[in-house]
Amino acid sequence: MTPRCSRLVRSQGGDFVPADLSRGRPTNIAASMPGSVAFVCAMPMELRPLRRRLSLEKGRVGSFVVYRGSLDGRSMVAIATGMGARLAIEGLERLVEAIEVGRIIVVGITGGLSAETAIGTLVLPEVVVSAATGAEFRPDPLGSGRPNGKMWTSDELVTDAAVIAELRADGVVALDMETAAIAEACAARHIPWSVFRAVSDHACDASLDDEMFGLINPNGSFRPLAVAAYFARHPGCVPTMIRIFQDAKLAAERAAAAAVAAVAQPLATGAAPQET
Repeated sequence: MTPRCSRLVRSQGGDFVPADLSRGRPTNIAASMPGSVAFVCAMPMELRPLRRRLSLEKGRVGSFVVYRGSLDGRSMVAIATGMGARLAIEGLERLVEAIEVGRIIVVGITGGLSAETAIGTLVLPEVVVSAATGAEFRPDPLGSGRPNGKMWTSDELVTDAAVIAELRADGVVALDMETAAIAEACAARHIPWSVFRAVSDHACDASLDDEMFGLINPNGSFRPLAVAAYFARHPGCVPTMIRIFQDAKLAAERAAAAAVAAVAQPLATGAAPQET
């Protein structure tokens, strides 16, 4: 079943609300559930496919940019926080202070630990682990996918072969920079959360190093001067950069598609999303 996305209208209070709800005609039982479904991404390129699939419209809460829309009558919001644990927590806190949120869904790309894992493979971890504290968090079930393995959240780029081998031996299948921090913040606020990420690269890929990572701003945009200097030093790397960009775009699309499908599934059947 194709999800139905409705546009937003302004309420008498001046805020944006889903068009179906503004007319007082919820499309199904899920429309009356409290709180928005909030998609939390680190980078705009992860947010872009969600905006397109859900017809989200850009708005502001004060100086805070939020993309809003609805799916089968239930409010959907999405934000890009920037990369890393600190920015993720700050963005999440601003969101939940401004909007009533019923569920958080982390969406985006992830690094695969095994070179045999195909680019674009969906990762639904059983457990997310904070590299900083060792704390473990279990996502709340959403959709029909079967969780598997651990996701390791670290602010540092993990490329050392010995460390990668140790993580694989411990059951880690993917790396990211935000999910554990978001999970901890959700747990403190008793907000159900889920995660949908797709593999965009492999930790063992030697072309992804600290120098290349330094080309990206915390908000996920490229640093033009740094990129130009990098190409001057490595003129033969253009094909590699194109491949990395294309792989990341594919992964972002796969993650967004899976997240939207999971949210739409209970709405399509008329059942409430699984929240614990």
